[in-house]
Amino acid sequence: MALTNILVAGAGKSTSWLIKFLLDESKSNKWHITVMDGNEAAIAEKIGQHPNATAAPIDIHNVMERQALVRNADLVLSLMPPQLHILLAHDCLQFGKNLITSSYISPEMKELDEAVKAKGLMFMCEMGLDPGIDHMSANQIIHSIQRVAGTVTSFISYCGGLIAPESDDNPWHYKFSWNPRNILEAGKAGAIYLENGNQVQVGYPNMFRKRELIEVPGSGPLAWYPNRDSLKYLNVYDVPDVHTFLRATFRHPEFCEGWNALVTLGITDSERPMPGSIKKLSDLSAWLLGLQGKQDIRKAVIEKLQLDAQGPVPGMLEWLGLFSNASIPADSATPGDALFKILEEKWAMKPNDKDLVVMQHEVLYEHKGRTNKLCSTMQLRGENRELTAMAKTVGLPMGVLAKLILKKRITAPQGVLLPGMPSVYKPVLAELAKLGIAFQDNMS
Repeated sequence: MALTNILVAGAGKSTSWLIKFLLDESKSNKWHITVMDGNEAAIAEKIGQHPNATAAPIDIHNVMERQALVRNADLVLSLMPPQLHILLAHDCLQFGKNLITSSYISPEMKELDEAVKAKGLMFMCEMGLDPGIDHMSANQIIHSIQRVAGTVTSFISYCGGLIAPESDDNPWHYKFSWNPRNILEAGKAGAIYLENGNQVQVGYPNMFRKRELIEVPGSGPLAWYPNRDSLKYLNVYDVPDVHTFLRATFRHPEFCEGWNALVTLGITDSERPMPGSIKKLSDLSAWLLGLQGKQDIRKAVIEKLQLDAQGPVPGMLEWLGLFSNASIPADSATPGDALFKILEEKWAMKPNDKDLVVMQHEVLYEHKGRTNKLCSTMQLRGENRELTAMAKTVGLPMGVLAKLILKKRITAPQGVLLPGMPSVYKPVLAELAKLGIAFQDNMS
């Protein structure tokens, strides 16, 4: 029997569990796993000396080498940066290969829908955590309510990648368990959602303002900020009578307060050129505030940003070094560049740190004249810096779908899709539950 060849594009932070899962399954299923990435060391770290794995250290922009790998694959899974999926998508279309990614469906990917259908292929996008597990678990809830003639009137979905309490040792209550660059860009595009029948638009300056905290059993009260464009999922979730519809991101309350201060200060700006004369972090803070001459930078920041001097935020900014004479990180062309390099060091996970993923759906629905509330919660702790909860929840949905398709337990749906259909979410969620990714429901 010939081997089934699976191509995994990407060997970054989020791939550890996916690659482990595929390799663990490879012997019994006669799979061979090829891992493609520009970082040879990252590939080696993920596959070791496994007999059913091959390293492919190539530049994804090398068309000949990339297409040779796609041509030889039976299935392609991509955890590359979102803007690079389209390169693999065109190859998969050319060579007739199914594709699974964890990223949002981009306009460029959506344009391929008719061509993908014409070839009888599946390009399953948004097959990770958020987006991914959120779509599957949400549709499972909504469809179960509709089966008993219930009407969903409010749907709110929260998800956050956090640090587990036992590994929480900094004033921001946060460490990187996924692509650090995504944190810096969070919220910059603004957000739109539906609240009590009204569309709410939120711009970047107000993204991290104080809001009502959400109580999550076992994780305490959490803050949230709205996640991009919630409205585009109204039709996907089939909730025509809903008056509140929101997708949001969880963070520790003090994180949101601190990040709001960074946004107000202007240090998250990755577009504004920074004068070459700025050599110290305190000088950067002073320049952002338009201060002239020698001043107490800490005091000036507190006053300009209208911070509570006795609250947590001044200490959080000080912990980042923003009031200090520490040097600006090398090769920082903008304030955002400098902040990114500071955070990469300050928010790095230690080898035995554990992260925490929390997802919670709050659903109000009418049934037989009564309003019911369903709260469905998933919480998962990571094992260490490599086998994180984030990597598990992003990677395993992709791996499980790949397994179910290759073993013909799912007929691959056709087109450029996200996993909202019962034929996909029912078996995938059942398998994920066996792997420890499960929801607890509470009715009130």
